[in-house]
Amino acid sequence: MKKLTIIYWSGTGNTEMMADAIAEGARTIGGDVEVVRVEDANKDMVINSDALAFGCPSMGVEVLEEQFMEPFIESLRGIDFSGKKVALFGSYDWGDGEWMRNWVERMKEYGANLINEEGLIIRLTPDEEGINACKALGEQLVKE
Repeated sequence: MKKLTIIYWSGTGNTEMMADAIAEGARTIGGDVEVVRVEDANKDMVINSDALAFGCPSMGVEVLEEQFMEPFIESLRGIDFSGKKVALFGSYDWGDGEWMRNWVERMKEYGANLINEEGLIIRLTPDEEGINACKALGEQLVKE
């Protein structure tokens, strides 16, 4: 059984909804899932997982949340991501997804094996289609 850790930051609850739906999808096919707010996460959780999903909404001028998520992601520089499936997700209100494109490039530089090359972004509150996309991403993360 693959161990999936979902680490996220959410201000309005939209990205949290996405994290919960990813977890639900992974659990439906037998994944061992832990959902953690980034404030409570540590690098050992990343190291000891088979698969990872990181979630953060677009903030300010399309950047990661700066108090918790940005420092946590920066702390992952140098971690060995080989053999781990990684996905990025988050919600946004305006803009064109620049924060996610930048995040994807950064994680590639860290050596992450991204299974969703463009990240999963949903405008505002996830609707049924968005929730289903999150569930499918969860399944993809824990499939052999």
